[in-house]
Order: sequence, then structure tokens, then C-alpha cells
Amino acid sequence: MRLPAMGIALFTVAVASAACGGGGDDENLNQSGSGAGNSSGNGSGGDDGGFGSGGVTSGSGAGSGGPSSGAGPSTGAGEACATQSAQAGLQPVYLAVAFDVSGSMGMNDRPSHSKELKWDPVVAATKQFFKDPASAGLTASLTFFPGERRMCDASTYRTPDVEMTPLPSEAFGEAIDDVTPANDDDWGMSTPTAFVVDGTVTFIKAQRQENPGKYALVLVTDGYPQRCSRDADSIEAVVERVEGARQDNVPTYVIGVANPPEDEPGNVDNLRDIAVAGGTGKAFIIETGNPDATATAFRAAIDEIRGASVSCTVAIPAAPDGRTFDKQRVRVTYTSGGGQPKAVAYDQECASADAWRYDNPSNPTQIELCESVCGAIQSDPEASLGVDFTCEDVIDIPQ
Repeated sequence: MRLPAMGIALFTVAVASAACGGGGDDENLNQSGSGAGNSSGNGSGGDDGGFGSGGVTSGSGAGSGGPSSGAGPSTGAGEACATQSAQAGLQPVYLAVAFDVSGSMGMNDRPSHSKELKWDPVVAATKQFFKDPASAGLTASLTFFPGERRMCDASTYRTPDVEMTPLPSEAFGEAIDDVTPANDDDWGMSTPTAFVVDGTVTFIKAQRQENPGKYALVLVTDGYPQRCSRDADSIEAVVERVEGARQDNVPTYVIGVANPPEDEPGNVDNLRDIAVAGGTGKAFIIETGNPDATATAFRAAIDEIRGASVSCTVAIPAAPDGRTFDKQRVRVTYTSGGGQPKAVAYDQECASADAWRYDNPSNPTQIELCESVCGAIQSDPEASLGVDFTCEDVIDIPQ
């Protein structure tokens, strides 16, 4: 799966800013729970329907703080609807990547630690992800473990080796080249997984205070924690930390790099427990033994994480020119490529997966996509959404 150049699809918002004379087509558009996801989203005449003239462009959106609730536009009766366009981006996504550079990844002291079979193909795929134009719209950081000093201390990992940086970027590949040991004797021997998770989550929480958005931890490792205190750095300790992060809305994705099948298999079995505790359901287990196949599988895992990380929430921009937002005069449309926009049903309970809802129907500030629409945005490289602020009530907000 490849996301579009702006890795997070953007909304184009058409804002009908004056009161309508007559019902027009708006009163016939999708109602709550009506399953109108397959009906046309063209709305009333002129350029009031669909996406307006803005198209899909990059940008962080407008209208921080969200709209205020209240009555509709206050323009005098009899005036025609004047359509204005604004833009709002999906919630920004930040990936904090913790990357294992312990000796088992490539120090060549045994077949299971083959640099050619493990480190080289994994690094090639990782570098490609960070510089790939398809990663545009994501922001990422990179933390290597074990650290050179105080390996078994969470504070070592609270400052990443590459700070949060918009993608694509060459900085990550350069950092990986710098940390790659020059010879087989320079590899670190510890795998302080619990400590790097602890430190990285602390970093994420601090970042989120400054830059709100959707954050996730991506753990890349080839085995179990080791060489630190057994109680403090066990699979159970890692599970406890990622469960805490998940409760704070930070999911953990796990990419496990397996040993070659003919030598010490089973080194990544318990990594699945971390992924489940982290709220992502499964670990991506990358088989080794064939470098080309390993690189391909790793890229596929990264692509899936990239897609799953796409936010399905958008802040509602403020109505332009001081006009008042009306929460019942909103419709959402979905378009793929050059196709026609299709109306998406409003369903505050998301009982129909192919729908959208408000974050807070009493005083909404965000639009949230339900399961099917969210999945479509995450998997469709040409997906775009339109949000029309209409002249007439088109949805019924439950009391």
C-alpha cells in the first residue's frame, strides 16, 4: 500500500457562508443512519457541492480551537448561498522509532548474527522508508539502542538520535550510517528494550505537549531483552510499559527480525505479546535467510504501519468571515481518484461502519471517520474527503 504524496489525505472544505433561499438539493442529502454513503455528494447548484476548487493540497489546516456551536448563518433572507473554500488537514502523525543495534543484528560471531542476512537488508528498507516521498506528511524520530553509555537507564533514551523530523528526509539514513559499527568488534551487547521504551514514551509525552497529534512508538528489534536487570528488563516489563503507553493513547508497533531459520529459531516469539499489549494486535515478524526477501518483507511491514498510522480525525475549521458554524449543516463526501464524490452517512454511534460522527455532538470540534471510511483513507493512495457546510439542515444530531 502506498499513500499519496501527502502521506495523510487532506480534506477540502466547502463552506456555504450565507443563508439559502429555498430548499435546494441540500434537504435531500444524507440523513442520520440513512446509509447514504453511496449517494451523490454534489449538493445544490453551482460550485456549492463536491470539493470546491481547492483540490487536495498539503498543509496543516485552519481554525485551531474548533468552531462554536449555535445558529446558522445570519445573512438576510433571500440572498443566494455564497460558497467559500477553506482547508483542514487530518490530525498530524508522529512516529517515534526505536531501532535495535545490538550485536545480534550483525556482529557475525555466529550464523544467527549475520550482518548480510539481518542488518543490511533491514537497514536498506528502513532508510528507504525515511526518504520515500510516499512518507510525506508523517513526522518521525529515531532512537538507537543500546546507547553508548548508561545502556540500562531510561533517561539515556529520552533524547532521540534524530529529533522529530518531517518526512521524507535523508537525516535518518545518515544517522544509521554513522551508528553502523565499522567492524565486528564494535557492536553493543545489551538489549535494554524496557528502558528504550520507557525513555521514548517519556519523549513522546513531552513532544505531544508542544505539538498535539497522533503519536505511535515503532519498536524494531531481533530478540528478547537481555544484559540488564532481569526484573527491570524482561518481556513482562516491556509489556507493562507499552500497556501504560496505550492507555495514554500511544500505540506500539513491533517489527521483529527473526534469526535465520536454520539457526536458533524462535528468538522473536514473545514480541507478539508486546504488540498485543501495545494495542496494535500483532507483531510484524520478518524472516531472514534471503536478503532480498527480508528487505521486501520489511518494506511491506513499514508500509502497513504507515497506513495504519494515518489519522482519521480532522479539526473542523472555523466558519469564514465571522459567520457561525451550524453542526446540523455539514455533510462529508469521499472521492477516489477522478471519481465522483460520494456522500458519507452521519452516524453518531458509528453503528454503520461506513459513516462519520462528531467527537462531541453537543459542542463538536472534530470530525471522526468510522471504521470503513477510515480504512478506505488508510489504504487508498488516491483518497480524498470533502466536508461541505451547507445552507439547510442535512443531519439530525441526537439529543
